[in-house]
Amino acid sequence: QVQLVESGGGLVQSGGSLRLSCAASTSFFNFYAMGWYRQAPGKERELVARITSGGNTDYVDSVKGRFTISRDNAKNTVYLQMNSLKPEDTAVYYCNAHRDITFPVGLLDYWGQGTQVTVSS
Repeated sequence: QVQLVESGGGLVQSGGSLRLSCAASTSFFNFYAMGWYRQAPGKERELVARITSGGNTDYVDSVKGRFTISRDNAKNTVYLQMNSLKPEDTAVYYCNAHRDITFPVGLLDYWGQGTQVTVSS
């Protein structure tokens, strides 16, 4: 019911920047909180950042001050601006859409296919 397509990943040097984008194919984008998760090899998937329909944001401590999540509701797109990248940021980054309880249609969570971010030292 909701397709998520990530883009913007790649290979950067330590201290560099990347901006990830996630486009959602839904007419009800405003009824979803959006988030970015990441998973490194051999590690569990962790929440990096999320933003509610109302614009409230949360970040994992390790990226605070470096990453910024934002959304453009007119474009059905969520972004993750990543600055001052570190080798430990290397992971596959996944876009997530979490349905608001006021919109009881479809799945509770949708996931993108992931985009690789590699930070060299």
